[in-house]
Amino acid sequence: MKLETLITDAWQRKALWLWLLLPISGLYGLLTAVRRKAYQLGWVASYRAPVPVMVIGNITVGGSGKTPLIISLVHYLQQRGIKVGVISRGYGGDSTQMPTLVTKDSLPSAVGDEPCLIVNTTGVAMAVCPNREQAITTLLEAHEDIQLIIADDGLQHYALQRDIEWIVVDAARGFGNRQLLPVGYLREPLSRLKDSTVIYHKKLDDPVLSGSLQAANELTMHLQPSPLKPLLAHELEENGTDSVSQLAAPKPGSSVHGVSGIGYPQRFFDTLSTLGFKVIQHPYPDHYDFSLTELWQYTEHPIVVTSKDAVKIKALWLQKRQQQSASREEAKSNHDWNELAARLWVLPVSAELSAACYQTLEQQLKALGINTAPIDNATHNLTIH
Repeated sequence: MKLETLITDAWQRKALWLWLLLPISGLYGLLTAVRRKAYQLGWVASYRAPVPVMVIGNITVGGSGKTPLIISLVHYLQQRGIKVGVISRGYGGDSTQMPTLVTKDSLPSAVGDEPCLIVNTTGVAMAVCPNREQAITTLLEAHEDIQLIIADDGLQHYALQRDIEWIVVDAARGFGNRQLLPVGYLREPLSRLKDSTVIYHKKLDDPVLSGSLQAANELTMHLQPSPLKPLLAHELEENGTDSVSQLAAPKPGSSVHGVSGIGYPQRFFDTLSTLGFKVIQHPYPDHYDFSLTELWQYTEHPIVVTSKDAVKIKALWLQKRQQQSASREEAKSNHDWNELAARLWVLPVSAELSAACYQTLEQQLKALGINTAPIDNATHNLTIH
């Protein structure tokens, strides 16, 4: 078991041995506080972008629904006539090639999986680089008309000044033992929540969500799943596979392999269970680099993956197709990969925000001098494909 998986499992179980690491957590907390104070007092230089910056992040390790939230916000801002851009550190990409713009042709191995998902879903202008100043400079050089920049997961990147700060909190997961790393999974103390707009990510079946008036007045979001979609249907049809038209989505009550390489895979498995599937769980570390051979071992049942993992798996499959040869051995291998592709399904989800979230955003934008255009019949319920 990898160290990351071991620690994550210990956090979920609130293992007692974690308390042996308390001195390390104390040192981590001290260094974090000193670092933030140094930026606040100007002892360490920070960068002020020429356009307003909105940071979306969390104070915990692991997924909180941040990427779906960013996608919904980008869609909303685009509908309201705002020229929005996104930056990210491009985790999992090739940092030696950064800063770089993200396009729909970009590969996850080059720019990271989340940037590929965001751009493929929204078409937003986006740049990636561990140095956020360089990312913003690259973005604005290519898109001078951008009015607002959303920084993906830059909450602790104090070298970048920000005008709006949203922290996503997974209400179902909570804060564990409420301790800083490595005893707990807090990146910063809970007091950090007082300085930002906090969006509580609640489960779909949360009682609060059933009361429309109460839900509308709270800063909440939830992930709404859509029907399963074949991950590579279009590619299989192009490849001349006869069975594509006969693909039938797994039905509730059937068994599926749930394969997930996101920060909090249990949420994905729970969603599949809520939809009625019998889930054979296969959790992997966040941003995991899958291989097709690895996926091939999950036989007998369909394989269901997240949207973030899907962009990487699709790129792997397309790369395999490009490497096809005319040899008999390779021809059989290609047939096997097509068979694997026919068993791959993705679970699309959409981040649905309460009315209070949009009202808060409108107020924050107005304070920055950014006026949104009125739109008719905006649903705000946008699906990640």
